Order: sequence, then structure tokens, then C-alpha cells
Amino acid sequence: MNEVKKPRQPLMFYYLLALAALVLFNSFLAPLLFSPRVTEVDYSEFIRMTEEKKIAEVMVEENQILFSDADGALYKTGLMDDPELTQRLYASGAKFSSQIVEEMSPILSFLISWALPILIFVGLGQYLSKKMVEKAGGGAGSMMFGMGKSNAKVYVKSTSGIKFDDVAGEDEAKEILSEIVDFLHNPKKYEQIGAKMPKGALLVGPPGTGKTLLAKAVAGEANVPFFSISGSEFVEMFVGMGAAKVRDLFKQANEKAPCIVFIDEVDAIGGKRDGRIGGNDEREQTLNQLLTEMDGFDSSKGVVILAATNRPESLDPALLRPGRFDRRVPVELPDLQGREAILRVHAKNVQTQDNIDYGAVARAASGASGAELANIVNEAALRAVRDGRRLVTQADLEESVEVIIAGYQKKNRVMSDKEKMVVAYHEIGHALVAAKQSHSAPVHKITIIPRTSGALGYTMQVEEGEHFLLTKEELENKIATFTGGRAAEALIFKQITTGASNDIEQATRLARAMITRYGMSDEFGMVAMEQLTNQYLGGDTTLACSAETASRIDEVVRNLISAQYHKAYDILHENLPQLHALAKYLYEHETITGDEFMDILNKTPPQLTE
Repeated sequence: MNEVKKPRQPLMFYYLLALAALVLFNSFLAPLLFSPRVTEVDYSEFIRMTEEKKIAEVMVEENQILFSDADGALYKTGLMDDPELTQRLYASGAKFSSQIVEEMSPILSFLISWALPILIFVGLGQYLSKKMVEKAGGGAGSMMFGMGKSNAKVYVKSTSGIKFDDVAGEDEAKEILSEIVDFLHNPKKYEQIGAKMPKGALLVGPPGTGKTLLAKAVAGEANVPFFSISGSEFVEMFVGMGAAKVRDLFKQANEKAPCIVFIDEVDAIGGKRDGRIGGNDEREQTLNQLLTEMDGFDSSKGVVILAATNRPESLDPALLRPGRFDRRVPVELPDLQGREAILRVHAKNVQTQDNIDYGAVARAASGASGAELANIVNEAALRAVRDGRRLVTQADLEESVEVIIAGYQKKNRVMSDKEKMVVAYHEIGHALVAAKQSHSAPVHKITIIPRTSGALGYTMQVEEGEHFLLTKEELENKIATFTGGRAAEALIFKQITTGASNDIEQATRLARAMITRYGMSDEFGMVAMEQLTNQYLGGDTTLACSAETASRIDEVVRNLISAQYHKAYDILHENLPQLHALAKYLYEHETITGDEFMDILNKTPPQLTE
């Protein structure tokens, strides 16, 4: 779609321009226009005119001679050392004068130099102000330099714009929104049966899942104008300006109906109202105006309101009631099939090899949003360019997944041999514990190359398929895998390091969720001890229990993690030869693939050798 831009300058710009023109006129133009013209001649010409008796009046000053002829023309020349000057002037019949140039009266000078320009430019400013008010539609908001004018970006009809084919991984959302497209194309089909189109649809989901892209795709499919504005653009310093913008936005939408109005981050103005005194009156007035406008416009005209947010729990209930935002369209993180489809869509614009396995890349990028998957494809293309290649390979895509997860490789960081060995045993500890447990994801890659995220190494596990339910045993195995690195350090070096900080954080978070949210504790049973808020923005949790219960939860969490740590320690102790062999190989090669890991693990004899 092509955005229709409306270039316009604020009224203050024109006033400053008029002021600059006034100064220029008074300093340069006025003296040129209203001062008499004086012709400069050389002294020989002055002597010649004296001898020919052509000088009528003369005035001798300190540094020049001013004189006029019989016709009243004014001349000037420089003053020379001429003792016979006075006698020569008397002989020529010139009349000596103290004022040859007639001065303008002070009143006339003021009128011409200041009053007249001021009147001209004030009139010009009033004319421009009137024109801007007419453009902005009038009203108080228009008088304040156009503040009440909506800043919505307007996209015209476009057959080459974004369509549903350009959005992958959100089949359910596209199916729901396709009905809106059909209504905009064939409204009579719905009017015949008495059905009314929903006035608004709310797109809800995590950041980067394509909510804005879906809204543009709806407009592209319907081939109607598309108004796009962010909720924060309604918030102004002056009370009432946001409400004026809402009115102007809906006025423009009604004029261009059928059309689609998209409000991104609607929670900026649609937050819940409360009874606190001294709240944000501007935001509440803007919300009230939005509610009124949604009630007032006729949906049969074909004006559809779309909005997006990743904080649906913070929206005012009045905004979500039937008759306003009738539909709630979830735009969740894509599943395995969706991730593969998104990768293929973004790879259309990239030169790639023919043997790319997008399914493998999609499995490695579990939990990635559409924006992150687009970034993965772009990073792969950039990597190919850096290496001087014209095609993106499978290795480029796999490396770009690691870049998104852990950052770029830090080639200038050199670890000591001892630290490198500790990191090798630490990462093999994770991988070996995962491999020796059932219901654990297979090891895909192990590396001890430092990354820009701060990680000195990492172990990547990739599930074969998509899992939506996790059993208690699978969660416990995950905790054991997290503790495998610390267990390997304690087993081999008889001391522990700071390298397990992130492992401890993830293990603690998972163990606490098992007890407080998933009901997987024998002591507490199926009781929710925590409440989840902002589920699309990281998922903050707050305890909903007494202080005594919270203390007991901490103790149960410690016991759960401790039990899984000892299980990981026992696994490593029982497979000590494999641990040594794998750590030695990783130390020498710095990176192990999943196939190499399993090959060494299966070939190493299982007997214990202390």
C-alpha cells in the first residue's frame, strides 16, 4: 500500500517567516525604495561642471561634497585638497546650502518603514490561519496549530499491497478476518438476512506475531483505504486534544467509507478507568470520545475498526462489550507448521539453495515469533554476504538461529585452558543428563564458543515434534538437565563456578511454576498459589497466599531442585567414561553436533574407571 502523505507546516512557521521578511524589508528594501538616488562622480567631473556653471546647490562635508544641478539631480564626489574650491564655486554661481537631500517627515517614515509592513504581514498571517482552520475542519483543536488534526497514516487502495498470502502461520486469525473482507466486498449478502457486521475486532497476542501485518492484509484483500494510527498519538499535553483527534479520525473514515481504521497499541488510551482523583483526564476524555464514536457510526457503511494490543487484561470493559469490539482475534506464537510457512514466505525474497530444510530450522526456532523468524532469514542472508556467497545455505539459517538465541560469536575472547575445560565439562554435563533421561529432547548442538549474550557456551536441544502438554516427569527431567552443568563441575573439579547462574534461574522458575501454578505438588495439590499477569509480555507472577504458605513454597522448591540435582549427579557418576570422552572432544573441537555426540556416547565403554 502507498501512504498518502499530507505535507503541512505549523502556523508558527508562517509567523516566523513573516517576521524575517519584515526585518529584511525594513533593513534593505525600504532604504532602497524611499531614499533619493545620489550619483557618484569623480572630482574632475565636479570641476568640469563647476566651470560650465551647471551646479545649482552645493554642500561641503568633512569627507565628501554633495551638489545638485539645475534639473534637481543629486551628485556626490570625494573631498580633495583644493585651496581654490570656494572661489571656484562662487564664480560658478553655485548656492551654498546646509541641506540638499530633503528628509522625510518622521510620521511618514514610521508609516512606510514599520506600520505598512506590519499591516501587510498581519493580514497575510490571518489569511493563512483561516486557511489552516478550514483544512483542519474547524474547532478548538484546529485553532491550536492543528493539534486536533488526526495524525493517522492513510493508505490508498492498492492491488499490489499486502495480502493474506503474505501472512503465514496465523490461519485461524485469517479465517476470522476473512469474513470482514467478504462483508466489505458483498455487504448486501449480509443485509438480506439481517446480519450486521461487527463494528470492531481486537487483535491480541505477543509482540512480533504480525497483528499490524494482519490488519494491513485485511485492507489489502478488501482493496479499501486503510487508516493506521498508534494509541499513543492520541495523547496530548492539552486536555481535549486527544478527543478532537478521535473525532477527526472517524470523520475522515466516514468520508472514505468503506475503509478500515487500525489503532495499534490501543491500551495506551483504552486502559481501565478508576475512581482516583487527579487521574489522567486527557486519557479518559480520549477513551470516552472513542467509545462515543464507536457507538455513533453506522457499520453498514463499511467502516471497520481494528485494534491491536498485547495487554488485553488492562483494557476498559466498556471497550470490549458487544457493539464495540465484538470480536477478539488471538494472534499467538506460530506452531511448527506455522514457523516453517513463515520461513518460506520470507525466503521468497532471498536467494537460497534448493536443498534448504525449513522444517529443521523451524524445529530449532521453537517459540520464535514471526518477526524473529523474519530476522533469522535476514541474518542468514547477511552471513552469506559476509562470506562472499550469493546463495543462502542451510548452515547460514542454522547459525542465524543461534545468533537470535545466544548472540554473535565473540572471536576476540580467549579463555584460559582451565576455564575452557570447565566450560566443556559443564556443557557436556547438560547434554549427558538429557541424553540419559527418557522424555528429553535430543541434543542438537554443543559449543563452548563464547557469545555476545554473555554465555561461554550452550547446549541446544531440539524437539522432534511440537508438544503442547508436559507431564510432571518431563518437567522434572528439564530441571535435572538444568542442574547437569553444576553437577559436572562438582564431580570433576570438586568445586563450583558462576557459570550456572542462568541454569539456576531457569530451574527455579520451572520448579516454582510446577508447585504454584500447575498443581504438581503432593503437599499443596490443585491450588493456584500465583496469579499470572501480562501473559504476552513475559508473564509476571504475583503470589496469592499467606506468608507462611510462601515460606513453605520456598522450602518445597528447594527440595525439588535438590532432588533433581542429585539425580543428575548420579547419572554423570554412572557415565563417567562418556563424560571424559565427550568433554575431551568438545575441548579440542569447540563444537559438537548431535550426531557426533551420540556417536561418541555409544562407542565409549560404559564401565566405571575411577
